[in-house]
Amino acid sequence: MKPLTDQHFATLRRHMVEVIDIEFELAAEAIGRPAPAPRLREALLAVPRHLFVPSELKPMAYQNQPLPIGFGKTISQPFMGAAMAELLDLTDESVVLEVGTGLGYLSAVLASMAAEVYSVEVVEEFAAIAEIRLRELGFANFAVRVGDGSRGWEEAGPFDAILVSAAVTDFPEALFRQLKDGGRIVLPLDSSGSQRLVQGTRDGNQLIVREIMAVTFTPLETVF
Repeated sequence: MKPLTDQHFATLRRHMVEVIDIEFELAAEAIGRPAPAPRLREALLAVPRHLFVPSELKPMAYQNQPLPIGFGKTISQPFMGAAMAELLDLTDESVVLEVGTGLGYLSAVLASMAAEVYSVEVVEEFAAIAEIRLRELGFANFAVRVGDGSRGWEEAGPFDAILVSAAVTDFPEALFRQLKDGGRIVLPLDSSGSQRLVQGTRDGNQLIVREIMAVTFTPLETVF
């Protein structure tokens, strides 16, 4: 069988976005909007997801399912990543903190939409690969470092938006402190073994939380 070409991948990427459009329509009540914002849709069409998965999984990169990337981690289902990005309500002036870089796919989507993206990854190998991939794709508004994502990136904050790509049992206090008043945080919250994707909006010293949908994420690794 012939190898897939860039043209093939571009076609598969368009199909992926069409599936995401359908998923948004079906989940419109939960997400609060019937379709991805135009800027998000453009980012999803532009970012080559197949460059952010292990080489043997490239043919599956645009299927609407999570894929293993090593170290017991996965790259999220495309719809889920898109929904989380949508719930951040980003503008081209937003400064974003991402917790859980993985191989950098969602980092690239966020960097396509925001002014700056700071990403924290606990697996050193992932952070190195993600940085290389994003630089190769021309992103100059992205920074990654290895560390405990629950502690955030204090010197780069405060942030307009924070996205956590791993499940937590409570909102990390450090992330709340680093979120601007009026800013959004989106994360999977694990309560008694049942995970829900939630969107939090900071209002002074309070966090106004809205539950979105049931999800399944690996737990956030912390470093003591």
